[in-house]
Amino acid sequence: MYMKIINDTNITQLQRAVTFLVDWAREWQLSISVDKCCVLNIGQQVLAPYITIKSVLPLVPSVRDLRVVVCTDLSTTAHVADVVAKAHKRANLILRAFVSREINTLVRAYLAYVTPLVEFNSIVWSPDTVKDIVALERVQRRFTKKLPGLYRYC
Repeated sequence: MYMKIINDTNITQLQRAVTFLVDWAREWQLSISVDKCCVLNIGQQVLAPYITIKSVLPLVPSVRDLRVVVCTDLSTTAHVADVVAKAHKRANLILRAFVSREINTLVRAYLAYVTPLVEFNSIVWSPDTVKDIVALERVQRRFTKKLPGLYRYC
C-alpha cells in the first residue's frame, strides 16, 4: 500500500486504509503476514508515521518488493549489489557442478540459470550509474574468463 503523506490527515487516511485491508482479509479468511509489513519513507522529508497492524510497523531504510530492493532514495545500487552477489554465486556453482568443460554446455547453463536472475524485472530497476553497469557486466566477464580457451577475450 502506497500513499503520499504531507500532513497528519494523510497518516490517518493511511491507517484507515490499512484497517480496512485487515478487516477485508479477516472477512475473506485470509491472513496478513505482519512480519513482512513495514513503513518506507521515500524522499527527503523524514516522517515517522505510526501505522499499526496488531503492533506498530517498523520504519526501514529499504524493502524488497516483487524481488526488487527499493531504498528511501530510490537508487538501484542496493538491488544491483544483491543481484550481482547472487549471480556470481550461481555462475561459480555452474563451474563447480559441471564435470564437463565443454564451452557450449557451460554457456547454456549460464544462459539458463544466471541470465534470468540478472535480467529479471530489469525494466523496473534499470541501472543508472556506471558503477552499477560495470558490476553487472563483471558477472559475465568473470564467468567467461574461467572458461577454457576464452580467458584472453574479456
